[in-house]
Amino acid sequence: MKTRFSVLIVAAAVLCVPVSRAAADPDRTAMDVQFTKGSTAAVLKGKITGRNYIDYRLRAGAGQRMRVSLQGSNLANYFNVLPPDSENAAMFIEGARDRTFEGLLPTDGTYAIRVYLMRSAARRNESSSFTLSVAIAGKPLSPVSSKIDAVLPGTNYHAQTTVKCEPLFTKTRECEALVIRRGFDGTATVELRWDKDSKRRILFVKGKPESADVPQKINYKRNDRGYVVQFNGEERFEIPEALIFGG
Repeated sequence: MKTRFSVLIVAAAVLCVPVSRAAADPDRTAMDVQFTKGSTAAVLKGKITGRNYIDYRLRAGAGQRMRVSLQGSNLANYFNVLPPDSENAAMFIEGARDRTFEGLLPTDGTYAIRVYLMRSAARRNESSSFTLSVAIAGKPLSPVSSKIDAVLPGTNYHAQTTVKCEPLFTKTRECEALVIRRGFDGTATVELRWDKDSKRRILFVKGKPESADVPQKINYKRNDRGYVVQFNGEERFEIPEALIFGG
């Protein structure tokens, strides 16, 4: 019989609401984290055993900064950060050199901090007692009002087009590109979609791509048409300037 996890909330300025285990994955438990008014940080304590893992879910906005750190009694205790709408693809994967995540968030929605044991430790049914520290800083970059910049009917996107792209693990070479403009100075979230459910979100701040929902480093070049954005040279997206700035 598998050992269940336990969670203790040690920060008074947070609410942590358990969500029922997903039938498709009995090892996963989700916990909705809600900061109380006036608070932007929390410290959570818990314990996991074997293949059980916890997704701590909290809402945040594009342009805010998230900081996460984890201390576990077992060195095989790690965490990932998953962007909104992601089941497994992470924007941060903890490693031996990167024990803390601190980054600019590219889009609005519910982010998940996944606390788990590495496979070798999980197979041995090891346990870990952990302390997870989470903080959100800064104000979100609000979308431009639809009264000023019209949105596509039934959505919060200001514009849509098709762009050239080269995502990983697919032969797709054209992606749908949508944008939420957060100003007319080149500040916007561009969302790229392909192969039904695959997507990539990139936050531009004053005309520069500053963050994305992948762990790889952003590289980009600007030309007379717009931007060529790459992630470690493995993925490539061509984004028109007019999509970001409007006009």
